[in-house]
Order: sequence, then structure tokens, then C-alpha cells
Amino acid sequence: MSVGMAAPRAAYGCDPDRSRGRQFAEPPSSNRSAFRRDCDRVIHSNGFRRLKHKTQVFVFHEGDHYRTRLTHSLEVAQIARAIARQLGLDEDLTETLALAHDLGHPPFGHAGERALDACLRDHGGFDHNAQTLRVLTALEHRYPEFDGLNLTWETLEGVVKHNGPLTDRAGKPLPRYVERGVPPGIAEFNLRFDLELWSFASLEAQVAAIADDIAYDAHDIDDGLRAGLFRVDDLRAVPLAAEIIDEIDRRYPILAESRRGAELVRELISRLIRAVTAETVRRLAATAPRSAEEVRRAATAMVAFPADIATAEAEIKAFLWTHMYRAERVMAVMRDAEAIVADLFKRYCEHPADLPPDWLPADGPVAECEADRFRRIRNFIAGMTDRYAINEHQRLFDSTPELR
Repeated sequence: MSVGMAAPRAAYGCDPDRSRGRQFAEPPSSNRSAFRRDCDRVIHSNGFRRLKHKTQVFVFHEGDHYRTRLTHSLEVAQIARAIARQLGLDEDLTETLALAHDLGHPPFGHAGERALDACLRDHGGFDHNAQTLRVLTALEHRYPEFDGLNLTWETLEGVVKHNGPLTDRAGKPLPRYVERGVPPGIAEFNLRFDLELWSFASLEAQVAAIADDIAYDAHDIDDGLRAGLFRVDDLRAVPLAAEIIDEIDRRYPILAESRRGAELVRELISRLIRAVTAETVRRLAATAPRSAEEVRRAATAMVAFPADIATAEAEIKAFLWTHMYRAERVMAVMRDAEAIVADLFKRYCEHPADLPPDWLPADGPVAECEADRFRRIRNFIAGMTDRYAINEHQRLFDSTPELR
């Protein structure tokens, strides 16, 4: 099959006509599949639009060309659809999961998440996947008959389990959840709408998850180069990148640094997509699943990098951790961003009437128990954009960090 050509629909992919349905029954659409309808609902949601002003790595006012959560999500969707097309998977479900996967992230990227998690340490902590589920099932108020977007079981499953099962078959949390347990928001929803936390998610969800890794690696290299945190030749410390840079220099002996970087990013994305597709085809051939259900019940994930590329991808992440995420310039801004989130959380806890009127309980803040108040504040802050959080801080405090 030629690269770029769509494979016929595979038996191991999800079929929208065989969806397990929605939490609240709705008549089917006359002109869209169940998964296309999910995707459209995500795109039209308030949470999706807010991603435009939520940090990926650089705060929005640091430059017009750095990624935001929105542009990151679009790049994930582009990569995920390319892989899904090669494998014969449902592209609409894959795109839905790619576009929805970051809806629960608070302002200021992982700094905001760290701050909220610390504020909620004694109240279940903060988990962005659980918050994404809340956005999709409760916090969007667009329909007359239900809260949330009422998405299909397959979409909600993919949001929750795209990184793999959360528990074993008996319900015991797997290693990454042993210390704190399955996030309460996920555990509570699962009692109402069983997402089978013990099984793998669909291939479409697994593709969206690995597309997230590919997009992160590529666009963080691009943004890091743009920010001057490192140069193209610094990436020769990563063998895979060095190999690509050597090829670029052989083909284009005299090339501007910006174009060398762009060519490196393009070729890296292409190589990672080819590697994932080839490894997934190999694993599918070895296990021969005949349905999406057999994929879910497999002993291991079907979508993965081959071993050598997994090592190379980890080396890229290690390089970015040192040269970008932990760069003092970035860390200084993120420390200030964490302080803004922590300040806001404490202020709303001590003075709940400072919340906007539509975020106050109907019976007034005084009648609300502490647990409900903390949940309300968590949801409010997690939904903020960077600039809204900064504006709120400026409204409530005498001094606000400039985040520069």
C-alpha cells in the first residue's frame, strides 16, 4: 500500500454502527456517524475553544508562533488520522480523541496542573484526564436534556484509557495508580457508565495517545529552536536527530538555520509515523485480533514504537527535559504561574463570594460543604485560560507576576 492511501476498514477497528451507545439515549443523526457526531460536539464545545489561550510550554503573550493547547491538539489530530488511515481504523473516532485529550488541562500547562494538584492534595488531587472526563460529561452545558456532550462509550473509554488500563480485572489499581488510587472523578463516573477500566482502549485511542507523543517531540523541538533555547546542532546529542541532520546537510549544504530546523521536524514526524505504523502492523499480524473487543482484551498494547525507536524517542524527551522544560527561563515563568493558580485557589476557598455569580451555588456559598466548595473551585480554575487567570489575579490581588 502506498503511503497516504487509506486501508479498507479493518475488522479490529471500531465501527460506529456497532457503538455501545451513549449515557443518555438519543436518536441517531441522519447524516453523520456516531463518531463524527462526537467529533463535531467536541469542536463546538466551550472547552475546545478555550484551548486557544491555554499554555503548551510558552505562555500566550511570549510570541504568536508558539504552540498553544489548541494548536497542539490539531497537530495530534493530523498525525493520528494519518496513522489511523494506514491501519484502516475509524478516522472520526481517532480525531475525536486527539482533539478532546487535553480539554481538562488547567491554565499554564503542567505548571497549573502541579499547582492544582498540590492545592487538592488532601481532597483527591488533580488529574487532567479525570478533568477531561468531567468536561465531557458534566461541565459543558449546551443541551436541554443532559449535562456534558453525551458522547459515545467508545469516545469516553478512549479519553480515560488511552494510556492503558487503570486497574486489573478485580478492580485493583495498576502501578501508576497504586499510591493514590484511580482518580475519584473517573472512579465515580465508572459506577454510572462502566468503561471497563481493566481493559485496553481501542486501537483508535492507542493511536491518538502515541500521536500525542509524536506531536510533543516534534513541536517542542520547533518551539525550543524558535525560542533560542538550543540550536539544531545541539540535537546531535540524540542519535536519531543526528542521523536526520546529517541527511539534511548532505542534501542542502547551505541552508538557513530556521529551514534546517523545520526540515528536521518534518522528517522526524514522518519517521515516527512510519515506525509506529510498521510496528503496529507487526503486532496485529502476530495476534490477529478479529474485532475491537479482542484488541481491548489483549495482553499488551497494539500501537507502539519498535524497540529502537522507543529508545530514540525517550532520548528526545530527555533532551527536551534538560534543554527546554527545565531551562531557567521556562522554569522562572512556570514558578510564577504556579503561584498565580495557588493564590487563586486559596482566595476562592477563603472568600468563595469572589467567584463569579454563575459559579456560586444556588443556596449561597455559606451553605456549601467544604468538599463541594473545593470541587467547584477546582472546576472553575481548571477551565480558565491563561489570560483569564491573570486577569482574575489582577482583580483580586495588588500585585501579579508578569510571566516573562
